[in-house]
Amino acid sequence: MGGNARVDRARRVEVIDGVPGFRDVGGLPAGDRVIRSGRLFRSGHLAAVGAEGADAVRSHVRRIVDLRADDEVAEHATPITGVAITRLPLYLGSTRSFFEQDYSLGEIYAHLLAESSAQLVEAVRIVAQGEPTLVHCAAGKDRTGVTIALALSAVGADRAAVVADYAMTAGLIPAEHRRATSERLAAKYPESQHAWMLATESPAEVMSAALDDLDARWGSAADYLLAHGLAAHELSSLRAALLTDTEGAPS
Repeated sequence: MGGNARVDRARRVEVIDGVPGFRDVGGLPAGDRVIRSGRLFRSGHLAAVGAEGADAVRSHVRRIVDLRADDEVAEHATPITGVAITRLPLYLGSTRSFFEQDYSLGEIYAHLLAESSAQLVEAVRIVAQGEPTLVHCAAGKDRTGVTIALALSAVGADRAAVVADYAMTAGLIPAEHRRATSERLAAKYPESQHAWMLATESPAEVMSAALDDLDARWGSAADYLLAHGLAAHELSSLRAALLTDTEGAPS
């Protein structure tokens, strides 16, 4: 473990300076199996990471999937070398439009699933290759939340555990950052009723509803992925990469 990082094993969270919300999704129940540790990680963006933090990230992952848009990457570049980075922007338009049109979180998640299926499938395809992979966006909450929930659900992770992992995210964003962001957005978009939630909250009921809607429309997360280009053998590889019989199995 690099630098002075420390782990909250009960929440699978590793505190790495400059990397908000870094955690391993391993250990979540999946029927009579569990999600394998050391294969799939999530976080917010890495722009503020220092040398020790970069070492800590490299000690865990070989691949990074960055879901941010071009302007976000230009403003907050990832200063980590020695790790393969794949960019898969999930917002195909301006993020400003979500605030201006006062989208709810649920509407944004539906938008991602409807408009960014190719990128979501490609992100899952990378995870299926079995290398330790970090998926992140800006806050590690929405784009990352949908992608991680999709991958986990596709291999049969328990719905309550998937939702709880998502709901944990807001509490890992520093309180001062959440407060400042909420105040800034409220001032910038005074007519928006949802702006503060878009930037700072991860309510369990929102992800639960999104996954229920996915099941209603497509049958399951696995069926959604197969319908949008994931091959059957890639789904099998995803299961092999993410599932194990015992939580302590080597990664």
